[in-house]
Amino acid sequence: MKRSAPAAILLATGILAGCSTSNPLEKKLDYKSAEPPKAGNSLEVPPDLTAPQIQNKYVIPTTGSASALANSNAAAAAQQAPAVQAAVTGNTIAVNSINNITMERAGTQRWLEVKGKSPAELWPVLKAFWQENGFVIKTEEPDLGIMETDWAENRAKLPSDGIRKLMETVGLGGAMSTPERDKFRIRLEKTANGTEIYFSHRGMYETFINEGKSDTMWQPRPVDPNLEAELLGRFMIRMGISEEQAKEAVKKTQVVADKPKDSIVGGTLNINDSFDRAWRRVGLALDRIGLVVNDRDRSQGLYFVKPAKGELDKKDEASSSGGFWSSLAFWKSKDAAEKANSSSPEYRIQIKEADSGSSTLVVLDKQGKPLSDSFAKSVLSKLQTELQ
Repeated sequence: MKRSAPAAILLATGILAGCSTSNPLEKKLDYKSAEPPKAGNSLEVPPDLTAPQIQNKYVIPTTGSASALANSNAAAAAQQAPAVQAAVTGNTIAVNSINNITMERAGTQRWLEVKGKSPAELWPVLKAFWQENGFVIKTEEPDLGIMETDWAENRAKLPSDGIRKLMETVGLGGAMSTPERDKFRIRLEKTANGTEIYFSHRGMYETFINEGKSDTMWQPRPVDPNLEAELLGRFMIRMGISEEQAKEAVKKTQVVADKPKDSIVGGTLNINDSFDRAWRRVGLALDRIGLVVNDRDRSQGLYFVKPAKGELDKKDEASSSGGFWSSLAFWKSKDAAEKANSSSPEYRIQIKEADSGSSTLVVLDKQGKPLSDSFAKSVLSKLQTELQ
């Protein structure tokens, strides 16, 4: 695709802005969601978008005299006031009364543990948090505790130089952009004591695909665990924790404890974690590698997954030429394609308690039979990497 401004300038912009601080909660973030994709734009948007909820926010005045109209509006306002006040008060309590919130870490993964709050109570606060940070919520599944943002650009990476100021002066500030986009998948897990919150990052980078540097293509960027931690820390602040407490929480999780590498033996991934811990960590790892969790059954240790719709629907030629899923969409291998009769195959990931402090993971087909083809091997390999 072609950029709205010279590609060389934009790529240089991204390089110049690449330097950022590694101190907790000091990254410069100014996200703005990408516009809906147009013809020729290879940034796919999942088709299963949630329709916006329509609310009657305004009172429709009744016909009649001016005094009757005033009385009608006053009565309606009085009727709405308690509900509005209750909503505001409830939101204040939900945010400011949170003291039992901690950040946990295992390998490159971090998550929050919020005691005394259910996923239903945290859901509206989470949604508001992402919207306040410049993201558009594209997918919402409260029953599964899953939320996904749209692709967004961190405009804080644009340099504040004379060129940018000049372009903004003449109304062309939007023409400047960085060659990077980010999106996040948010998952909530209900526990006996409250709720666990996971943020999983996925990134894209725009590169030239011809010698003339006139056309570009979006390629995958590595997952950024530090960016996940940054936003988790900011959400802690949103929940009422002080900035210093949040910084300390992020700082403590920067130290990674030594952990034996999980091994793959005969189509089984051996995880050096108890079932409870493995269950939580595998859920986040599945988000990172692009397998969407459609359902789960903790009692049987099952995650029901399928490839992310938006990326799965990309044209085969884009993938074969090194596009977005050339490295991530291992389910589009020939073995998987021959097995699946539909464009969206379904799989199961099963976790079982092996012995004290360890678990096993296997990949199953839709009927619950173990898989040992290239698809299963790719899943196990990528999960092994994410769980370190």
